[in-house]
Amino acid sequence: MPATTSVKSNKIKVAGSTIVFNIIGYIFISLLAFICLVPFIVLISGSLSAEQTIRLEGLSLLPKDFTLEAYDFIFREPTDIIRAYGVTIFITAVGTGVGLIFLTMTAFVISRKDFKYRNFISFYFYFTTLFSGGMVCTYIFYIQYYDLKDSFLALILPGLTPVFYMLIMRNFVAGIPSALIESAKIDGAGELRIFFQIVLPLLGSGLATIGLFMALGYWNDWYNAMLYINTEEKYPLQYMLYNMTQKAAALSRIAHLLGIPVENLPSTSLKMAMACVATGPIILVYPFVQKYFVKGVTIGSVKG
Repeated sequence: MPATTSVKSNKIKVAGSTIVFNIIGYIFISLLAFICLVPFIVLISGSLSAEQTIRLEGLSLLPKDFTLEAYDFIFREPTDIIRAYGVTIFITAVGTGVGLIFLTMTAFVISRKDFKYRNFISFYFYFTTLFSGGMVCTYIFYIQYYDLKDSFLALILPGLTPVFYMLIMRNFVAGIPSALIESAKIDGAGELRIFFQIVLPLLGSGLATIGLFMALGYWNDWYNAMLYINTEEKYPLQYMLYNMTQKAAALSRIAHLLGIPVENLPSTSLKMAMACVATGPIILVYPFVQKYFVKGVTIGSVKG
């Protein structure tokens, strides 16, 4: 009986310590989540506050002197915003989809132990992350040799095959048992059939993880549009919002030079509203790929 009582008391102590640990963990995670949410809450609040109030009192968690002037300034020409959204969605979808195929096929090849030159090709890709031709050479090459001036390809090609993501994808592919590939070869399957019917379906978490990173890169890109795009109808969302910010700043400077009051001209609130408009769709997409994203980051980081 004493031994049984001792075992029960130990179990009660372990259960009690586990409960205390879980409570502390939940409180800590909740506080951390709130701290991470505060900047986004301030962002939304600033976009809904009057510009003059922001100048006098600064930003806060709740909107002060609620107004939609910043959003009215952005959506004054709604067709332009809708067109920019369409361009960005097209570039993101095409670039991410095609890029994932290229990355996965390359990772499949350089992860195969029966491929004689896999180490040389891997080093060739890695070398490009250490040294590059620079912006001037890249610009000349894209304009004169590829003839990509004012073309959507100029927005897609630069981010099509990031080497860092390729190396991560190689870790995912290396985690697939080689016995599956060997058995498929014995059954007479070719390389393309092995890749599309065996390898690709097993890379769900890796594709979701790398796909999210690539989609974020395409969605947030504005620099390539500034370099290569001249037609306003081809502006992606980020570059269009960047131009709006520059125009608002120019109007503010002109009004200041002319002695015109600019207290109500959106500036800080406009930047906040632009950030909300730009990040909204990506935030809505993230919950659908979160479970694959967490699993994919874990697997890709521990496999050698």
